[in-house]
Parts: sequence; structure tokens; C-alpha cells
Amino acid sequence: MQAQKTIFESGNELAAYAAKQINYHIMGYFPITPSTQIAEHLDYLKAEGRHDVELIPADGEHGAAGICYGGALGGGRVFNATSANGLLYALEQLPVQSGTRAPMVLNIACRTVSGPLSIKGDHSDIMYTLNAGWIILFAKDPQAVYDMNIMALKIAERVKLPVIVAFDGFFTSHQKRRTQVFERDSDVQSFLGSYKPAFSALDCESSVTIGAYMNEPDLLNNKYQLHLAMEESRNVIPEVFAEYESLTGRAYAVTTCSYTEDAEVVLVILGSSYDTAMVSADKLRAEGRKVGVVTLGALRPFPAANLAACLKNAKAVIVADRQDSYGAGGGNLSLEIRAALQDAGSCTPVLSRVYGLSGRDFYVEDAAAMFEEGFKFLGASTVRRFDYFGTYEGNGEANTRQFFAPITEEISRPGITSAAVNASTGKMEVTGGTLTEISAMPKRIAPGHGACPGCGIPVNVNLLLKAIEGNVVLLFHTGCGMVVTTPYPTTSFRVPYVHNLFQSGAATLSGLVEVFHQRQKRGEIPSGDITFVMVSGDGGMDIGMGPSIGTALRNHCLIMFEYDNGGYMNTGYQLSYATPMGARSSTSHVGTAQSGKAGFHKDTPQIMAGTNIPYIATVSEHNPVDFIRKAAKAGEYSRRHGTAYVKALSACPLNWGDVPANEAAVIEASVNCCYHPLYEIEHGVTTLTYNPEDRGKKIPVSQWFEMMGRTRHLTKPGHADMLEQIQTEVDRRWARLKARHSCEVL
Repeated sequence: MQAQKTIFESGNELAAYAAKQINYHIMGYFPITPSTQIAEHLDYLKAEGRHDVELIPADGEHGAAGICYGGALGGGRVFNATSANGLLYALEQLPVQSGTRAPMVLNIACRTVSGPLSIKGDHSDIMYTLNAGWIILFAKDPQAVYDMNIMALKIAERVKLPVIVAFDGFFTSHQKRRTQVFERDSDVQSFLGSYKPAFSALDCESSVTIGAYMNEPDLLNNKYQLHLAMEESRNVIPEVFAEYESLTGRAYAVTTCSYTEDAEVVLVILGSSYDTAMVSADKLRAEGRKVGVVTLGALRPFPAANLAACLKNAKAVIVADRQDSYGAGGGNLSLEIRAALQDAGSCTPVLSRVYGLSGRDFYVEDAAAMFEEGFKFLGASTVRRFDYFGTYEGNGEANTRQFFAPITEEISRPGITSAAVNASTGKMEVTGGTLTEISAMPKRIAPGHGACPGCGIPVNVNLLLKAIEGNVVLLFHTGCGMVVTTPYPTTSFRVPYVHNLFQSGAATLSGLVEVFHQRQKRGEIPSGDITFVMVSGDGGMDIGMGPSIGTALRNHCLIMFEYDNGGYMNTGYQLSYATPMGARSSTSHVGTAQSGKAGFHKDTPQIMAGTNIPYIATVSEHNPVDFIRKAAKAGEYSRRHGTAYVKALSACPLNWGDVPANEAAVIEASVNCCYHPLYEIEHGVTTLTYNPEDRGKKIPVSQWFEMMGRTRHLTKPGHADMLEQIQTEVDRRWARLKARHSCEVL
């Protein structure tokens, strides 16, 4: 046995620790709760110089899967982690990776698939992968997460198939336990051995074509070979488990059967709930009740024969599904166990219970209640074969309470602004909209949201909406702005509101806009204007950039408003493409081997300018008059000419590391150092609306960085080179803006 040591870590941290010991070539990743901590911890270990894994932040989970696929085709060892809708976004890539036999390891911290949005744990995501051609291991506790991550890579390379290591989100992913790990990284690497791929996209002497177009009958044979590899893994998995046990003393099996030899009622349950069920079973056995518990260490290949053997003496089997295959009378685990027993010639009845959705806790008493339902069934009681466990009866007579009166057309037109195109200049001019006048506009976001003190989101959104008269329909991407304003069953919005995921917001709103126009044409709804506004932030213009560009190119009549808080704040501040270079985040740590984010911040307004939409503007809360004027123009452009894009730099004191009371000054400094310059682009012509040089207020970037904990380290000794790079880039972008401003066609 190889030397082990004890550490106290969570399941996520242990997945990262295993990856560090393996020393993968790359990790492509995109943050999504509750798997994000894996990339965070691996980045922390890299900042300390403890591994050489190249962490590559993707534009979304689909992109992360592509990064890993490319790395695998180059003969590299690659690693990824995701959850829930992130997994579904990447799902298209999974059959590509298995169909071309690309070994890799993907961790899934299992979580509820929305909508409605929930970030808590259940198994509704992992069950979507059953037909993707991946081997699927299921870890019941943090120790198993660590061990299975190491074994998974060896299994993957033995049978040339990718492997998923799944575990319960929040229950296992965030639960810290004393865990045994290899004392020496070299012992992990020795267990795995070197990897020599059968082919590589980097082999120019023996070039191969990967992923060729293939029809029947070749595709049939390809899938048959994948099937054979999966069948081969039935033998390889136990062999690797046994080899690992000889090194660590820790035993694993594809099925774990407890008390099943004489059990009358057996509960089959996955993941972290197994230990809870075992406590209940121990108590019931002490009372003379014949109960048993079974869990699975692998979902693919499905251990049908092992399960049939475990359940052969049971009089009733209860399968606890942490998801539902709607309309099938049970979740996927239930359906497959029924099929396994039928194939084995068993008539044992299977009861299905959907439980624990969205992270609902599972207690010892719940397991006892499930066992009791099995005994009631044997006693000829009228117990349903399929049911939900733990639901409660709602109040059918309850009326929806409206806390605040909606913003009607009448009260949303106080006549504070007017925008129209000047025939001689071709530019839109705004009248009205002074700070005194805008106080007459009611707030579309009511008091009572849950944003942090100093958060810029409600400030910026309210400023935008203050200048837009008439009816407004809002769409929010997933993010802090959405989470803090719509905790069911209440909402902060006094106007129609829609939510969709980061990658789909702009497309969703464009569909709503076109239905509005079509229904008006057909006389189905009254004539009149609605201003449609998409609100995005928290990195939403990273993963959502593709659909946003598509929407802009189609030039739908809507506003895209980005509150740029410089990171994925709603998942705990991971770097986004908008994060300043050098900034500290939970995926760009500062240490002896790393100095924060490596790349420059994304210039989204200039990207949107490339789509040639009618209007683009940057705004700042510290200059509300300029903000209001631009918002009014954006509203008019969106109603009459097409897409408008407006960007505000939005403070996040929690993650920026500054004082909430000082946020206006921090935002002002970002403008005065020209990191966030104020300008607008009308029909392709750029106009600076504020020049700090003309007012004697120009400051170096370092003065702004000094105001925030996330960047203050860059102003200290040892970071001069990076600070100089940042200043040079900010100055370059500022010089280009001034050049455009001075040219009548740019």
C-alpha cells in the first residue's frame, strides 16, 4: 500500500486535489453552481505553484467541452466540471467525445435542471447523460469523489471512452470530511502510468482525419464498437477498483448491497442519501424489521446483473429517484431496475418514489417512511407503485397578492423626456430628463429587493428605466440582478418580466418582440409601443455573446443593457472576460506563481459596434444626466430603428473589495482613468460625451486600482510590469476612441 495522509476537504476540493495530483494538461471550464469550486480550488493550487494544469476559462459550457475535446484529440489528459443547465448546454458535445473515443474526465456536481431556476441538488441533470456513450461513476461521499477521479482516468484510457464522476451537489460537493489521499503525487501518476494515444491530431507524420462524415453502414459499426468498449468496461472497472484497493485499502464496487440476503423490503438509492438510508436500516434491523439498502457506484455501464443478484430475495423493492422521467411512471433509475429484474425473470414489485428535488433534505425518518410503504404494499394496502415523496398540499383558495400597483401606460408618461432625430445632423437629440424631472417617473423595480449594500445593479437599472417613457417589458439573464429581485413567490417588478438563461436571453427577447409586432398586425392586441429591455450582467455577455450578436445582426427593436460588474458574481466571483487584467478572483488567484487574471478586459461596446446596430452607449451612475440622456435615446432608437446597446460599469463591493458608501467615487475613478470611457455611437459615428483630460481629471489606472481590494496588489512592488501593460492597453483604447471622435465617419 502506498503512503496516505489525511486532509479535511469538500468533495469539490477533492476533485481538484485529484486533478492536481494527476497533473492534467488542461482544464476547460465555465463556472456554474455547485461545481464551480472545483475550478476555483484548482486555480488556487496553481497560484501556489503546486501543479502545471492549464486552466482555460471558456465562454460557456459548450465552449468548455470543446476545449477539452480539442485537448484530448491532441493526446492530452483533460479535465472538466459542470452541473445542471451547464451540462445540458454542453450535452451536444458528449456524444462527439464518446463517438470519436476521446478519453477524458468530467465531474458533475448534480443539480436541479431549471426552470424554474433552482441551484440545489438532485439528479435531474445526470440522467440526461445516460445515452451519451460515457461511462458514469457515482460517488456517495467526498472520499469517493477523490478516489473515483483518479480511477476514472485510468478506466477512460483503458477502454478509450470518456468518464463522468457524478456526486450530489451541495451534499457531497460542499461537505467537508476527513479524507485519505496519496501523500505523494508521484504515486498517483505511477498508478495511472503514461498515456500513449492511438492517434493524435498533432501527429503530422501520420496525419489522421477525426470526426469524418459517416453514413450507414459505417456509423452502425462505429456505434457497435462504442457498445463493445462499454461492455469491455464491465470488466475493466472492477479490475481498476481492485488495483486501487491494493494501493489504498479502500474498496469500491459497481453495486453495494447491505442486508439484502434476507431483506423483505429493499431500498435502492443513489449518492449521499445512501448513508442516511443505512442509519435507518440499522435501526429497523435492530427492531427485527427485515430491510436492506442498495446503492450504485456506476450508472454506465448499468450493472443490471449485479442488481438482480442483490435483489433476488426481496419481496418488494423501493427505488428512490431524485428526478422524474415525466410520464414514464418513475425516474430513470426505477425504469432501469424494473427492466433488469424483468430480464432476470423476477416478478418482484418495484415501487418508485420521487424525492429530494431541488436539494430537499432526506432524513433517517424519511428512509424509514419509505421502508414502511414497502411493508404496507406487502400487506395488500392500497399503496401506489409510483408517487412523489414529501409533497405538500397547497391552498387552492389562495389569491395571488399584488404588493404594488403595476406601472400603467398613463403613469409611465410624465412627459419628462423627448427624443427625435435632428434632420440636419442625423443624430438624435433629447429634451428634458433633468434630475428634478425624472423624479416624476415611478420606479419599475419596487423597494424590497435583496441586493447587497452598495450593489450597482438596482441603481443602474432604475436610472435606465427612469428615462424610458411608456410601457416596458423586461427580460433578465440569470445573475445577481435576477436572483435578488424574484425570490418566489414574490417579485420586485411592477412591469412584465421574463427570465431566461445567460446563453438564451437575447434570442428569447427577440422572439417576444417579433410576436408583439405580429400580433399587432393581426389585430390580436392593441396598437401602441412597448420598449423591450434585456438586462444582462455577471458575465452574461460572455456565454450570451453569440445570441446577442445574432439578435443585433437581425436588428430587433429592443435594448440590450449590460450592468458590467466585472465577473461571475452570482456564483461567487469567478473571472469573466470583462474582469480587469490582474484582478484577483476565485479563478484568478494571486500567489507566487500567478498574478490574477492573465488577459485584458473585453471591450463589449466595440464588439457590438461591429454589428452596425443604430445605437451604442456607455454610461456611469456618477453622471446621471448623461446616463438619462443616453437611456432616452436608446429607448427611441429601439422603438423606431432597431437594436440599442447600453453598458454601465456596475459596482460590486462584496467582490471588488471596496466600501459600499464609496461606490460612486469608485465608478467615477474608472471613468477618469479611461478604463470605462463615456461615449456613444450613432449609426457608426463615435462621439465622446465626457473627456477627463479636458476637465483636468485624468488619472492613472493605478489610482483606480488602489481603491479596490481585488486590484490593490497590482500597485505594490512586484507587479509593475503587469500594471504597465494594463495602462498601455487602456491608453491605446482611449487614443483610438479620441481618433474616432475626431473623425466624422468613425
